[in-house]
Amino acid sequence: MTENNRILFKSRPVGWVDASHFKLVKEPVSEPGPGEVLVRNIFLSLDPYMRGRMRDEKRYTAGFELGKVLDGGGVGEVMRSNNASLVPGDLVTGRLGWENYTVAARGLLTKVDGKVGSLSHYLGVLGMPSMTAWVGMRNIGQPDEGETVFVSAASGAVGQIAGQIAKLKGCYVAGSVGSDEKVAYVIGELGFDAAFNYKTVSSLDVSLNEVCPSGIDVYFENVGGGMLEAVLLQLNPYARIVACGMISQYNLEEPEGVKNLSTMVGNKVKMQGFIVSDHMDLQPEFFAEMSKWMANGKIKYREDITRGVENAPAAFIGMLKGKNFGKQVIQIANP
Repeated sequence: MTENNRILFKSRPVGWVDASHFKLVKEPVSEPGPGEVLVRNIFLSLDPYMRGRMRDEKRYTAGFELGKVLDGGGVGEVMRSNNASLVPGDLVTGRLGWENYTVAARGLLTKVDGKVGSLSHYLGVLGMPSMTAWVGMRNIGQPDEGETVFVSAASGAVGQIAGQIAKLKGCYVAGSVGSDEKVAYVIGELGFDAAFNYKTVSSLDVSLNEVCPSGIDVYFENVGGGMLEAVLLQLNPYARIVACGMISQYNLEEPEGVKNLSTMVGNKVKMQGFIVSDHMDLQPEFFAEMSKWMANGKIKYREDITRGVENAPAAFIGMLKGKNFGKQVIQIANP
């Protein structure tokens, strides 16, 4: 335990992210200071919101600093501790670096027992992406039995959970994905009623009408741009839009405008954004319900795991281009 492979943020991207914006360095492992612990990182989470952290602008979460190691959600094992509440061998989750070992303050880490699912699940189905879907549906979408729910990026970390929650509520659920394989997955494995590959259809309007013939009551928005514009034409009166993300816009120098927002007025549509970290008081309720659903086989979840911290940049770039299939995770070490 003498060398630490680390991924540094080399330069700020304008437009699409590429390998030149990252730098791999090898440095000695740091020692924890007073109250700190040294964590052996096992799994790291890659999420679309991280693209926003690469911009030099004020956002709801701190941006990445040039020349510093990138960070995000992770799961690891405490190796050394200068804090009485954590001992070597404890499993923790929290904000960890894109590196083999991270020195972290105790307040940034939460102990996990690792007995529910695999450790990587604490970054997905039992973690932030799944809770994002759960909070969005619970507080904003509020789907009722018999309603039609449409989910964009339906096979992604958040979308696959949002759709399954809607099915558990007795809804008709349709989604959009980026490959025919993903269409088969969300219908055959996750239980969606219908789905289409947005990359191959000739018209989003026609495809949406085909998969949602009764209109849309709840739209779980992960994509933005042309998809949002097309969905607006299919919404029923009093529809709710859960504005979770707009991944189609994250790498554009000039974001696309939506030209038909006025349709929301006559249809009395509610559109609301949210940040899951504002709702951490609900975390125990979320964890209990999601754990029960998993144990009963009511929720399925797919991960896309890439091994090696050195491969994190390529995996991150691929995720932004929709090449991942499920929750994108980096495995740095064996549990």
